[in-house]
Amino acid sequence: MKPYTYVIVGGGMAADSAIQGIREVDEKGTIALIGSENFPPYNRPPLTKKLWTGKRKLEDIWRQTAKQGVDLYLNQRVVSIDPDNKIVKDDQGLEYEYQKLLLATGGTPRKLPFGEGLIRYFRTVEDYQALREQADNGGSFAVIGGGFIGSELAAALSMHGQEVSIIFPGSGICDNIFPPGLVEHINAYYKEKGVKLLSGEEVADVKANGKAVDVKTKKGTTITVDHVVAGIGIAPNVELADQIGLEVDNGIVVGEDLQTSRADIYAAGDVAKFSNLFLGKLRVEHEDNTNTMGKYAGRNMAGKPTPYDHIPMFYSDLFDMGYEAVGPLSSKMTMVEDWKGKGYKRGVIYYLDNGHLRGVLLWNVWDQVDAARDLIRAVGPKRAGDLIGKI
Repeated sequence: MKPYTYVIVGGGMAADSAIQGIREVDEKGTIALIGSENFPPYNRPPLTKKLWTGKRKLEDIWRQTAKQGVDLYLNQRVVSIDPDNKIVKDDQGLEYEYQKLLLATGGTPRKLPFGEGLIRYFRTVEDYQALREQADNGGSFAVIGGGFIGSELAAALSMHGQEVSIIFPGSGICDNIFPPGLVEHINAYYKEKGVKLLSGEEVADVKANGKAVDVKTKKGTTITVDHVVAGIGIAPNVELADQIGLEVDNGIVVGEDLQTSRADIYAAGDVAKFSNLFLGKLRVEHEDNTNTMGKYAGRNMAGKPTPYDHIPMFYSDLFDMGYEAVGPLSSKMTMVEDWKGKGYKRGVIYYLDNGHLRGVLLWNVWDQVDAARDLIRAVGPKRAGDLIGKI
């Protein structure tokens, strides 16, 4: 058993960011990172974005974690934690003693109860490499899911010259976060780009058909394609937290110092559920939150108290459309639309929850993220008329 000052469970962006935070405060403390993937930490967003457009190369995604003075234990999975004796054990039988522990365990893609071995649930660099090889060889693709990942994958594959069908139960692409008019615009744009939309369709079965694959919906529609890829969300990996009795609520619950309900155990990234004065309680699965929260966790673990009060943003590119968003977006909230000119080329959408501004969508509007954050932080309730023209 090797003793470490810090042990980090998880090998993603939050883990690497935590190491950066630790090193800002503690240059000499020993660090172990235990990751289940075969690869060291890398930037995940390019897997559905710039790697497909040629704006980023695969060798550019690696985060150079080893240069931070850390022992990397890859392709190993932690199976148990002894919080009383501060010992972590992995599936190879190795034990690690810690003073401070970070759970940056991320999430696991949600899967359908059929189609085993026929559906690629997109999450990792290995998924990107396999899908890119299929696309380079040419073929037809079914994308299951019309949300954040599904919309990006469908656009990426289409721009790569592939025949793409996208299947989702809602009325349109990203209808869970955008207003109806914008959803209709996006749907029409995807169709113009040659993407076949199967809206209002829920996949009922996926079966092999020779070398092809049949995708059948509950309405009886069947499409035959060469490959199937899915992006239908992730479930936070809370098994270890459950095992040792940490507070869990659709994620590992943390305080403003990102410490869990147990002393000296922290959580960050996709798996962590935190409270924000302006946004309420939430768990965020986007790059900005992961990187920022990871760094804050590292600082706190290393003894520099840094309350996590960040308002996270996220962004996406869909063909030549793009947006940045601040705070949570939901089409269930009251949406105040402020379009600049005709159509849906540029605009700002404000998301109100019981009169309080929770989120801002910047559709083809750039360099206004900080302004959106300031508006969310502004004290007092907001009315629709007060928001038009603010950004």
